[in-house]
Amino acid sequence: MEPTTLAFIIVGGLLAGWVDAVVGGGGLIQLPIMLLVPGISPVQALATNKMGSVFGTATSTVTYARRVHPDLRTALPLALCAAAASFGGAAVATLLPAEVFKPVIVAALILVLCFTLAKKGSGLNTRLKHLGWRHYGLACGIGVVIGFYDGLLGPGTGSFLVIALVGVLGYSFLDGSAKAKIANLATNLGALALFAPTGHVLWGIGLILGASNMVGGYLGSRMAVSKGSGFVRVVFVVVVVALILKLGSDLVIEWA
Repeated sequence: MEPTTLAFIIVGGLLAGWVDAVVGGGGLIQLPIMLLVPGISPVQALATNKMGSVFGTATSTVTYARRVHPDLRTALPLALCAAAASFGGAAVATLLPAEVFKPVIVAALILVLCFTLAKKGSGLNTRLKHLGWRHYGLACGIGVVIGFYDGLLGPGTGSFLVIALVGVLGYSFLDGSAKAKIANLATNLGALALFAPTGHVLWGIGLILGASNMVGGYLGSRMAVSKGSGFVRVVFVVVVVALILKLGSDLVIEWA
């Protein structure tokens, strides 16, 4: 591997870990960089990206758990459902072209952005919209849908988890991010459970990516906790706009 490519991987992993820790969406940075590695296939890039992300999400999960104390009665069912669905999504990823889903993802992100901007007070404080079994059922449903997407594609998963926890369940951005980290760690592990035995992970690159991701995840989670939900909301909007621009430009190039 050339030094320039290695430097891109290290810096990209650091930045992606920071973004993922704050609000999710680090795959927008990390996955395209993985595709710069000479000779790598799309499935290998996705699998190695998952391995690197495990280190970052594990680090930020521990940091959030110590400082925010997320409610595990919601977070654990969400994570378990997400992990199982991610395994299924990873299985489908080896069969279907990712381009099939891009138009739907862009449309969903635009709706998410409009919702967030229209409701300026949304996510600043936790106001649960549902209680009891309905609350936990919706959390599991969120885990299944977004977990499957993460195994299949990945970029923006953390952002989708946060907006679902904020918009559907009524958590603040900070509380939502803390739970999203637990679920995102589970989705990464679920996808790896399929990718690793099938030989799609490039272990050497994955370890380098994981080390830089850990540093970024630690710094990002500490900053998010110290700055609060208002800061997380601003970063969330920036990341969603970036996702729309990136995936939208990909579609324009493909359709041109």
